[in-house]
Amino acid sequence: MTLGSKKDNTDRRMEENDITELDDSLDDIEPVNSSSGLYEHFRVTVDKGQTPVRIDKYLFERIVNASRNRIQTAADNGYVMANGKPVKSSYKVKPLDVLTVMMDRPRYENDIIPEDIPLDIVYEDDDLMVVNKPAGLVVHPGCGNYHGTLVNAIAWHLRNVPTYDPNDPQVGLVHRIDKDTSGLLVIAKTPDAKTHLGMQFYNKTTKREYNALVWGIIDEDEGTIEGNIGRNPKDRMQMAVMSDPTQGKHAVTHYQVLERLGYVTLVKCVLETGRTHQIRVHMKHIGHVLFNDERYGGHEILKGTHFSKYKQFVNNCFAICPRQALHAKTLGFVHPRTGKELFFTSELPEDMTHLLEKWRAYISNREES
Repeated sequence: MTLGSKKDNTDRRMEENDITELDDSLDDIEPVNSSSGLYEHFRVTVDKGQTPVRIDKYLFERIVNASRNRIQTAADNGYVMANGKPVKSSYKVKPLDVLTVMMDRPRYENDIIPEDIPLDIVYEDDDLMVVNKPAGLVVHPGCGNYHGTLVNAIAWHLRNVPTYDPNDPQVGLVHRIDKDTSGLLVIAKTPDAKTHLGMQFYNKTTKREYNALVWGIIDEDEGTIEGNIGRNPKDRMQMAVMSDPTQGKHAVTHYQVLERLGYVTLVKCVLETGRTHQIRVHMKHIGHVLFNDERYGGHEILKGTHFSKYKQFVNNCFAICPRQALHAKTLGFVHPRTGKELFFTSELPEDMTHLLEKWRAYISNREES
């Protein structure tokens, strides 16, 4: 968190809603029981002439890249202090109050440093670029992943473009996918391009399709999963479909069966919304965890026989595709300057291709025996 001018409210709302599957490096605020072990990330002394105003509104106008909802959550969890004491987001600041925002980790000055990392560029012009991200590459620097990310690679690729500043939030990534999800992403080179593309994600006019291999045989040829997604109260590293309809964020995933392969199913998923781990959470919700999705239990043998030969086969499959079997296959949007509709397709990466071949061979051999 750093001092800076207030961004346009529309841009903030878009940034909070246009995200697809968020990468795992994003920070989440957790409650603390005491002030011990906290680190100061932001401090400001209120002016003498300041009129009473809610602290969340006051900080929102002064902290760059922090939404008001995020500040409210921080306050509710004891991270926002006034004169050294935790306060709620409804606290009214007074003249000469010393306001601080604390976190449970040291502050990191995360300026984006260009790094020479290979990029698979599918399309590029003066306004934008579309890249095919490999599995294992973190999208954006965050806690534990400050270097070697896609954003560092983009900064290197565009290092000689004078108008592109990788530390300017008005340009760069328009949406994100998880570290271990492969596939297509669009990057805006100009503020106008990011605003225009961001609105398309916000208004759900983009076309995004994923391919996923899930555990179990899905009986229906197609269907829709709808359920609010929020942080799992029992495991902060997971998201979950909320049983309380007032909690979490509205999420809709459409799916279609592409191929049934014995104990697993290849599906196409179309996102109507973009929530953290949406496909992974929604498929688990209907009883079909993504294959080898360690975070949600897909790295266990969830379907099949108890024979040692089968167990060895599945373990070999895990080794072939050592991550959740999820690929952002297609991406479509309207070009922000020309108005032309663009549509891109990325073939399945080698690990998922070999994984499917392995399952096809297994089913074929089982049917012949």
